[in-house]
Amino acid sequence: MTIDTGDGAALAFFLAVWLVYNIVTEHGPLAARGLSQAMNRQRECWMQVMLLRDLRMIDTAIMAGLQQGTAFFASACIFAIGGCFALFSSADQIATISAELPFHARLDRALVEIKLLGLVTIFAYAFFKFGWAYRLFNYCSILIGAIPMRAEADLDPDAAERALAKATRLNQLAGKHFNSGLRAVFFAIAYLGWFLGPTALVAATILVVVILAHRQFMSNARRALLD
Repeated sequence: MTIDTGDGAALAFFLAVWLVYNIVTEHGPLAARGLSQAMNRQRECWMQVMLLRDLRMIDTAIMAGLQQGTAFFASACIFAIGGCFALFSSADQIATISAELPFHARLDRALVEIKLLGLVTIFAYAFFKFGWAYRLFNYCSILIGAIPMRAEADLDPDAAERALAKATRLNQLAGKHFNSGLRAVFFAIAYLGWFLGPTALVAATILVVVILAHRQFMSNARRALLD
């Protein structure tokens, strides 16, 4: 079975928009003005304040919260993958239901399975991102434990700054992979539009990108972080 021109073009548009959005928000000239970079600066501030604290139960509690949130989304992706595989047995029913929709031509079983396989791929990608982010947050917890206490840091400030820089960088990397996994989940929502046809996929992709771009560059959350 081959994908027709309309479906192929819509899928290519979806993948291209996802790739371009990743580049713009992580590596492009606008990246420094985004919400993610603003939060990275707050992560640096957090680590600097932590170095001045004698007791760090607050910091360990924050790390535990970050790990729990990441683990939740990783588990959700596993359930989503399982749900997609369960739908493979209902591919014929999905194709039959599509025939009753006034705005979509009838699907065949093979095309339904291809679309479900694509959804599985997206959730698998998100799971690997969340899994790696969880591991990096775990490593960051260890590095935070290795940061000298305040009295020791005063005796050797250079060593304390090096330890602080390592923990900060690893924390930022963990946040980056978590954001990538969460972004994949949002694009999975857009991908669901393909089950309604190529036009719906294009429209859903544009809608999701507009929402994500607004939150990244023009949201109240970003304005709250600006000095």
